[in-house]
Amino acid sequence: MADFSLEDLKTLRERLGTGMVDSKNALIEAGGDLEKATEILRLKGAKGNAKRADRSTSEGLVAAKQTDSSTTLIELACETDFVAKNAKFVELGSTVLDAIVAAGATNLDEALAAPVEGTTVAGLIGDVAAILGEKVELRRVAVVPGSEFAIYLHRTNKDLPPQVGVVVSYTGDDAETARSIAQHISFANPSYLSRADVPAEEVENERRIVEEISRGEGKPEAALPKIIDGRVNAYFKQVALLEQEYAKDNKLSIEKVLADSGLTVTGFARFKVGA
Repeated sequence: MADFSLEDLKTLRERLGTGMVDSKNALIEAGGDLEKATEILRLKGAKGNAKRADRSTSEGLVAAKQTDSSTTLIELACETDFVAKNAKFVELGSTVLDAIVAAGATNLDEALAAPVEGTTVAGLIGDVAAILGEKVELRRVAVVPGSEFAIYLHRTNKDLPPQVGVVVSYTGDDAETARSIAQHISFANPSYLSRADVPAEEVENERRIVEEISRGEGKPEAALPKIIDGRVNAYFKQVALLEQEYAKDNKLSIEKVLADSGLTVTGFARFKVGA
């Protein structure tokens, strides 16, 4: 039996979050050397990471951090809700977000390369994934510039960390309405701010589809232009925030709510874990 104390065993377990048996076996293999046992467990975990590379990650968390000039939103994904609510995974999300903001990263590649704790974000995620025994990945990063922000993080399950995150940048003084708009976005999931922001090719593709549908329904030829325009307008109400009906009062458009509140939305981002 290797010479190690219960304190060594406790330290190793707390350091890596590994089980009693794995920690004990690593200390035995390392001859009681705590640092060597740590290395053994990390290497075993790293080998497991490679085997898990093709697994899907449909659970996880979203997190946001605001600075004076921008707010960063991330999605950190894992395989199961069991790991998603693990304290080490939640702590990883906070550490990764802080590192990304500190590095000024604005996209996924820059975020993964951001320095943290003597390694990179990618390296740290790999280390923690090895400990947790699941595939863990930083899936998305968005940086919303501005000076005023409404941040809404929604828990779809009270036992899990937030799984829907919205950041809205705006000008104006009505913070309560701005937060309500963020909540609306979490539910309505617009892709663009206004109809002018929708790429022309997407609009033309939608127009082609609804024309084909309308003709297939046997609509009168003379009525087709109006019908097609109506259906394209309905499409804009789905994808453009300003065109949408306000979730709290469907008699009002978001554009009308903003105008009445003296607000202007200058940008937004929305992430939903696994979507």
